[in-house]
Amino acid sequence: MAVYPDTKNILEVRNLKKHFPIRKGLLRRTVGQVKAVDGVDFEIKQGETLGLVGESGSGKTTIGRTIVRLLAPSDGMVRYGIDGEMRGLSQLDRQEKRRIQQEVQLIFQDPHSSLNPRMKVEDIVGEPLAIHHLGDRRKRLQRVEEVLSKVGLKPEDMQQYPHQFSGGQKQRIGIARALGLNPKLIVCDEPVSALDVSIQAQVLNLLSDLQSELNLAYLFISHDLSVVEYISNRLMVMYLGKIVEVAPSDVLYREPKHPYTEGLLSAIPKHEAGAGRSKVALKGAIPNPADPPAGCVFHPRCGYAVSKCRTKVPSLIMADSDNGAGVACHRSHELHLTGYAE
Repeated sequence: MAVYPDTKNILEVRNLKKHFPIRKGLLRRTVGQVKAVDGVDFEIKQGETLGLVGESGSGKTTIGRTIVRLLAPSDGMVRYGIDGEMRGLSQLDRQEKRRIQQEVQLIFQDPHSSLNPRMKVEDIVGEPLAIHHLGDRRKRLQRVEEVLSKVGLKPEDMQQYPHQFSGGQKQRIGIARALGLNPKLIVCDEPVSALDVSIQAQVLNLLSDLQSELNLAYLFISHDLSVVEYISNRLMVMYLGKIVEVAPSDVLYREPKHPYTEGLLSAIPKHEAGAGRSKVALKGAIPNPADPPAGCVFHPRCGYAVSKCRTKVPSLIMADSDNGAGVACHRSHELHLTGYAE
């Protein structure tokens, strides 16, 4: 779906932080903080897919769970679109908060563990409807049948249990559960990483078709840049709790501005055997978020780091406000980094 500049925001995140306390000793005193998310700003427009990428441990899932209120933020603000107006939770009454709970849904990473094996499909998909007291049992069953049809499952599947389905079918059940409440924004937490490659394409096509039909917005979380390229309008690259680069998908793949993005793009496999491309290997592993490096958090692994990078934290500078491109790198104006080319 095309997203135009004048499209209204459906979500705005400002200076979002989520720190988890480290407690030790008999009295469980707090001796430190794991800075899973450390000052993040972004927005998602209606009908847009914002891809969020980065290595495991970068804080991607924590952002997603904070948005759907499974985790409470340590600081910052998450604002939701209510009747065209952006409002934080503190500004909402009880009824409006329940509305947000319906309009913002989550698709889990693992389709096997996210479905209750003791419940039939009709109960799994219908449970959110029952929790929110939407319709009587007959209307809820009609809604379950409707959303199952949208994801490519049959009415008779309602009487089956999760173990009777393949991995791809289980994820379709998870998608149907998220669709039941007519959401406007769905957080997709690595929804295809546990699936075979051939099934991944089917699920991605399904998500794309549902977006076009229902005007959904997605926050699509993944560690695989080759997956998010297919579905995302914009990409946001995250490293150790911070956003290091954001840009339209085609721009980021062609002209990365941050060395970390260059390394991630370099790791994407070529489609043709023997195809040559210079490799920019990422050295070492992601640091401990309880003890992040001083200055730029990426500098211990960066081949372009200079003394300034070791002492001063770079700000996310929006270099192109027209297309929403920005980068947090002291040397972005002088580096000529390698993009991804087939």
